[in-house]
Amino acid sequence: MSIVSSTAAAASAAAQRCAGHLEHTPLQRSTTFSDALGAEVYFKLENRQTTGSFKLRGATNRLLTLDDEIRARGCVAASSGNHGAAVACAMRELGVTGVIFVPEQTSSAKIEKIKRYGGDVRLFGTDGLDTEEHAREYASETGMFYLSPYNDEEVIAGQGTCGVELVEDLPDVDAVFIAVGGGGLIGGTGAVLKAHNPNVRIYGCQPLASPVMTRSVEAGEIIDMPSEPTLSDGTAGGIEQGSVTFELNQAVVDDWILVDEAQIAAGMRAFMDSEFDTIEGAAGVAVAGMLARRRELKSKRVAVVICGGNIADDKLASIRSVEGNAL
Repeated sequence: MSIVSSTAAAASAAAQRCAGHLEHTPLQRSTTFSDALGAEVYFKLENRQTTGSFKLRGATNRLLTLDDEIRARGCVAASSGNHGAAVACAMRELGVTGVIFVPEQTSSAKIEKIKRYGGDVRLFGTDGLDTEEHAREYASETGMFYLSPYNDEEVIAGQGTCGVELVEDLPDVDAVFIAVGGGGLIGGTGAVLKAHNPNVRIYGCQPLASPVMTRSVEAGEIIDMPSEPTLSDGTAGGIEQGSVTFELNQAVVDDWILVDEAQIAAGMRAFMDSEFDTIEGAAGVAVAGMLARRRELKSKRVAVVICGGNIADDKLASIRSVEGNAL
């Protein structure tokens, strides 16, 4: 069985396993974008998922696949953002105890959000890598389970439930645009879509400021490279060596698109102005990626995964303060 078919099968199993624990998020047709692009444009609204992002899918599926003994030991995660909130929420829902480590400079607003979902938040490290390494060590020393944000087959399968819903709601989709960080969302969702229809075109979208997966695929191996500041903080940063997402991304992504900060902001404004909904920078990357390929989308059925809607008030205000959008 190929990596695509095995991942698709695991996502299908995850969808059954997670039924009742996750929202089946809306697939919304956009009249404004459809008219502007001469296509049928749909947005998969993962910003409407509980916790405001797709991350709850992977966290929930992973916890549900643990046996009772491992669950009883507790769970550890490292994240100041969507993954941390998702793990905290899933642990509360499933009665699992655990710890969420965040970098020391994490904003109080982000910490409070994780706490709202019941998370035991602890500060460690000055950047994400320090925090993650400490979380792994803590899990190893205490016998707790470390829940990775992407480098885990069952997490990827959980994210792939987004693709299961897409196939149910728009089985004849021609092209799908997805933002890429560690590659779990596009890996799981892309595998489901490709298993359903090998001809569907999957676009991986990344910020030019942090194009690690794109450059790694080009190089044929995971590379270590610096990332610059970006509106798409949810996709920024490196990829673990040996990550299971790398081969899967190689297999399912047909085209890689890099967008700059102005394109991301313009894509966010275009979406928010037309759809009357708030999105985060990573979702703006996928919108911007679609707009960058608009000429090849005429008369196509297009879906864009709006991966999340969690954005700081000051960042949202700075985006809103600039006039004009990309349409």
